This record gives sequence, structure tokens and C-alpha cells, in this order.
Amino acid sequence: MRTESPDPIADPAGYQQHLLGLLGGDDPAEVQTGTPASVRALLKIAGADATVPPEPTEWSVVQCLAHMTDAEIVVSGRYRWILAHVRPPLMGYDQDRWVDELHRPLESAEELLALFEPLRAANIALWHRTPDDRKDRMGIHAERGPESYDLTFRLIAGHDRFHLAQAERALGAVRGT
Repeated sequence: MRTESPDPIADPAGYQQHLLGLLGGDDPAEVQTGTPASVRALLKIAGADATVPPEPTEWSVVQCLAHMTDAEIVVSGRYRWILAHVRPPLMGYDQDRWVDELHRPLESAEELLALFEPLRAANIALWHRTPDDRKDRMGIHAERGPESYDLTFRLIAGHDRFHLAQAERALGAVRGT
């Protein structure tokens, strides 16, 4: 599996294709439903190593979770803007800045999960109650252009897989395995 993602600003189509490739033909709601349990399992294995970054410029397991929580906050709004408005603008954000500025000092994994899990559950519930003929509604992403609700939801499932793998690699690097 590719360990780096194309830059979402410099190569938006490559970024989208990379995340969609990680999803493959899997059901995005099932993937997203399983993510909290996957995170919890990794945290249990990681123990005290979960907060140790493999390198000063790389994220620890808990920092990966912080980013996934930030992303869930962002897409919660995007989903709702897309569904409630006609082609709304969707603001981008600097993921590194959010992790550096909003998670200092770094919260515990439990604090992050206390936010991530109910947001994720609410977003999956929204997906299931949205009629299929509304899932093609579009928003205009500031960096990537038009993105439908359906595409945004599938991208987050690939995003989950990408950052879970990143967290696993971080733990392996910290442990030298």
C-alpha cells in the first residue's frame, strides 16, 4: 500500500483517486462504522507508545486519531451544507495546523474518542436516512472543486483506512518492528 497520499491541493484528482482506491468496492458506511473499533484495538496494542511520534515531524497514533477527529468535525459540516444548500462553498483546512494548534497539549485517546464516536455515528445515521437521489448533491470544495455528498462520504472511508495504516506504521516505527 502506498504510504503517502498525493497532495490534496496540488493533485486533487490524484488525492481523490488514492482514497477511493483504499476504499475499493467496499461499502463506505460499513468501513466507517468499523473505524472506532479498529482505533480502539490499535490503542490497546499501542499502550503508552500511542503518544510517541516515530519522528519529530510525524504523527503518533493519538495524533492520527486527533486528525481523524478533526476531519470528522469538518465533514459533519460539509455533509450538512451539501444536503441543505445549493452547491455551497466548502472550506478547506490545513490538517497539520489543526493538529499542532488545536491539540496542544494532546488530549487523551479517550477524550478524542468521546468526540469522534458520536460524530461518526451521527454522520452514518445521516447517510442512511438520506434518500439515494439526494446523495448526488454537490458542494464546491475550495481546493478540489465540485464534490458530491456521495463522493465526500466515500473519501472519508478511504481517509479512515489511510490514517489507520499511518497509525499502525507509526507504532511499528516506535517499536522498531
